Amino acid sequence: MSTISSYAQQLSILNLMNVKYAAAAKSMNQVATGNKINSAKDDASGFAIGKRMSVEIGALEKTLSNVQTGNSLLNVANGAMSSTLEILQTLKEKAIAASNDTAKDSDRATIQKEMNQYIDQINDNSLVTYNGKHLLTGANSGATVETNQAYTNRSLGEDTTGATKLTDLTRRQGDNLNISATDTVNVSFVKDGKTYATSFEVGDMTLEDIFKKANEAGAGEVFDTSAMDTATSLIGTDSAGKELHTVDDKNAITVKSTEAGKAGRIAGFTISVTDASGNVRKDVNTVLDDFSESISGTDKRDDSSLVLHTGTHASQNMQVGLGDMGARALGLQGSDGSYLSVSTQSDANAAINVIDNAINRLLEQQTTVGAMQSRLEYTGNNITTQHENVTAAMETITGADLAKAITEFTANNIQMQAAQAMLAQSNSNAGWFLNLLG
Repeated sequence: MSTISSYAQQLSILNLMNVKYAAAAKSMNQVATGNKINSAKDDASGFAIGKRMSVEIGALEKTLSNVQTGNSLLNVANGAMSSTLEILQTLKEKAIAASNDTAKDSDRATIQKEMNQYIDQINDNSLVTYNGKHLLTGANSGATVETNQAYTNRSLGEDTTGATKLTDLTRRQGDNLNISATDTVNVSFVKDGKTYATSFEVGDMTLEDIFKKANEAGAGEVFDTSAMDTATSLIGTDSAGKELHTVDDKNAITVKSTEAGKAGRIAGFTISVTDASGNVRKDVNTVLDDFSESISGTDKRDDSSLVLHTGTHASQNMQVGLGDMGARALGLQGSDGSYLSVSTQSDANAAINVIDNAINRLLEQQTTVGAMQSRLEYTGNNITTQHENVTAAMETITGADLAKAITEFTANNIQMQAAQAMLAQSNSNAGWFLNLLG
């Protein structure tokens, strides 16, 4: 009959107990943390992969926060632009009312006071901030090259040039506009907050002469007609430094500002033809007055657009360029603080096109912001999905099977307690034998 009394047997039991204690401690640690890999010694490669994934998960959480705050910033900008758009709609209504000769001079003066207040509010809207950053003052716009403002007419015939006589002008479809030599051309435009106007009889005048006559209205050489020399689809160079052509790549007539940059901007111009009896030639004006801004006059400037970091790597970001949405940038106010005038019928009539151009500029910026917000929504959804998938992948590598860990802990704990009992029995037997020798 064997007994547990020798030192070697006791040492064996002790070693077994230590092994089971270590195994039980490991299982207990897995149950407590929920991870089967808690240090590099458990699984070196698995530990490294798990830690990298843990870093990725933390980065994704912060990235999602960036997306949410970025969207909040754009919401602030969009809110201010929505307010400005409502004001511009009101301004157009006021300008239309002032352009009607049922209004007296005193009525137009009252309307002018209202418009001045609305224009001041547009300036206030452009000063909106987020965390101290001014959003719509142009301080956060993208990089631009110096450009000359361009207005393009896509309603006149494709073969139209500046040298085409007004009496020979055709519609896009090819039929003649039927402008008579006895008709009168009325031109008005707004430059630096001031309205200028002139008129002349058609006679043998050409399309180019309309703008040459406008240059004689008192504002100096405002219009550059050199781009009208040939029929071409090329409009000019845009603010990104790229050649801009018509959408359908078909010829269209373009007139530019003589002075480059913001200083040369023409807020808007109106061309109206009346017959010898003073009746407005609406059929003609619909085509001849269909010049729309195709290139905005911009100054050369470095990129100062806002950067929204939307990924876990250095290159994963979005740049948001926010232009100047102040009254002067929209053509509603001059550099000297003068307001867009509706004091006379002709001023009010010219103001309508100016406000239309301002609305187009605002909508271009607002739709850009809206597209960015839509993209941010998709980005946020993608980050959330990525966060879930990376977390699941990490759990597969480092997560503990709790049922298995508890079972192993229980088994190791029982074996450890059994070893302790045997070791205690061994010590007891040895003590009884030594008492006999004594």
